[in-house]
Amino acid sequence: MKYQEIVDTLREGVVNLSFTKVKDGEVRNMRATLVSEQIPQDKMPKTDANANTEKNQLAVRVFDLDLQDWRSFRVDSLLTFNAV
Repeated sequence: MKYQEIVDTLREGVVNLSFTKVKDGEVRNMRATLVSEQIPQDKMPKTDANANTEKNQLAVRVFDLDLQDWRSFRVDSLLTFNAV
């Protein structure tokens, strides 16, 4: 999948995804979103970390609904990506 397609889907709803962690090669499963109504007010970012610039297109910053915190993953490490 391409960066913009990933971000657009996350902005529309919840996605179950998995990726390989760069640090240790472990597979990480996550239920994530970028829908502002699903992110607690105190966790709302001041800026859009997923602004569409070439530099930023290597990684996607998402809100992890299970951990209730922000996480990121590299686009090239994505294994599964399924909108709920």
